[in-house]
Amino acid sequence: MTLERLLHSQGFGTRRECRALVRSGAVAIAGCKLDDPFAAIDPEGAAFSVRGEPWRYRAQAYVMLHKPVGYECSREPRVHRSVFELLPAPFARRNVQPVGRLDQDTTGLLLLSDDGQFIHKWSSGRKRIPKTYAVTTAEAADAALVERLLAGVDLHDEPAPIRAAACRLTGERALALTITEGKYHQVKRMIAAAGNAVAALHRLSVGGLELPADLPPGEWRWLEADDLRRLEAWEKDPA
Repeated sequence: MTLERLLHSQGFGTRRECRALVRSGAVAIAGCKLDDPFAAIDPEGAAFSVRGEPWRYRAQAYVMLHKPVGYECSREPRVHRSVFELLPAPFARRNVQPVGRLDQDTTGLLLLSDDGQFIHKWSSGRKRIPKTYAVTTAEAADAALVERLLAGVDLHDEPAPIRAAACRLTGERALALTITEGKYHQVKRMIAAAGNAVAALHRLSVGGLELPADLPPGEWRWLEADDLRRLEAWEKDPA
């Protein structure tokens, strides 16, 4: 693969823009600046830098973001800022998209990718993928609330009660709640139907992948092979 094509595939611009980027001296491999956009590069594991920022070639982008409050999962947000402001500009060029959405006031684990099959799989309600949330309730939570959520609550426009896949008390006004359907505002609607309200909502995990404790709000990182294996682990031994 030529250096020009490699940069283009990673979202650094049109091929013309990538040629200009190389010729300006902005691209380096192994610390050596390259000025030939048509230089042959083995993309597998290729590590390079653009304007001093390190990058590694990835045929597909798989990313996790610790979403903070006040950001919409959209490139064209209506009221609040876009989560894409927290991500490198090349991600927009390669059409990285959120895998499902979190409300602007919901925090926690958000997956993103440019792999259409990956996005479909992990955002599809039909797959019944478990997603666990830390819920802070407006009023005191008790065992009766947990029982109602596990037994199933009636939601508007739903033909049958919706049940939590798992639920437990974690504090006076706190629950750990797992759902598998992924319906619109599901957690908030379930808590309201059970007689309480959500004061704060934080996604802890998707499938078998938990939000790392060392990933601060507003920060992102690539999903590596171990992360992808953990993500899939629930399928082998689903809860």
